[in-house]
Amino acid sequence: MIILITGASHTGKTTLAQKLLEKYHYPYLSIDHLKMGLIRSGYTKLTIEDDIELTEFMWPIIREMIKTAIENKQNLIVEGCYIPFDWENDFSDEYLVQIKYYCLVMSEDYIKSNFADIKRFAKIIENRLDDDQCTITNVLKDNARYLEFVQKHNVSYILIDKEYETSIDLEKL
Repeated sequence: MIILITGASHTGKTTLAQKLLEKYHYPYLSIDHLKMGLIRSGYTKLTIEDDIELTEFMWPIIREMIKTAIENKQNLIVEGCYIPFDWENDFSDEYLVQIKYYCLVMSEDYIKSNFADIKRFAKIIENRLDDDQCTITNVLKDNARYLEFVQKHNVSYILIDKEYETSIDLEKL
């Protein structure tokens, strides 16, 4: 089984992937690690600010890694912001039955009520060297954009609204 976890920055994608790894022992791929490897190694001139271009650059690689894992009957969690909303178009039905997609979206009310916690938990799994872009304005804007896109593309999402309690029970899938 392949689990795709996406969402705006600071929604808890990496934390959820880590929890699933610990509970089900499924390995996970952090797309941010792939991104930084490609940037730091000089394989791309793109920067961390080039979100759309990074998605276009990395998705074909990630897509084929997913197919390879399915073909080898391996479980894998793939987490990060760089999963296109029309990802399903790149897979035939034989692959799609093996893929579960989750997009984490925080509501405006949740962000406004819990922004200090969002900032505080930002480093729970990974050390963010520069988190200056994490402002309430940016977090509100990013989550509003993700909500718009999941609704436009009719993909599943987990709305974080009242409390942050995000888990996925793979045994019920």
